[in-house]
Amino acid sequence: MAANEDNDRLLEVFRLQAELCKSLADPKRLLIIHHLRDGPRSVGDLAEIIGLKQSNTSQHLAVLRKAGVISPQRQGNTVYYSLAIPSVAAACDMVREAVAERLQKNHILGDAM
Repeated sequence: MAANEDNDRLLEVFRLQAELCKSLADPKRLLIIHHLRDGPRSVGDLAEIIGLKQSNTSQHLAVLRKAGVISPQRQGNTVYYSLAIPSVAAACDMVREAVAERLQKNHILGDAM
């Protein structure tokens, strides 16, 4: 019975992990995370940096917020977003490094053919 309970807990953790990964599965959201590593930014700032309309940027922020990746802080009429889980940026770096390794390996294999 204990093994089933452990599996149930593990499945719940993996479900939450999958939700988090889904929230990161968009290049624009990854770009938002990249720019938030330097500190809090408003929707307007992020929209300008990324080159999106403010409404589209807000939609991406809502996905990240729902997943708990970012957190809002209101200052007057402006809402600033920051990374709620800074280690997510480090995890994104690790995945990007893996992609770079794969690209490098594929390039080397391409040169050999």
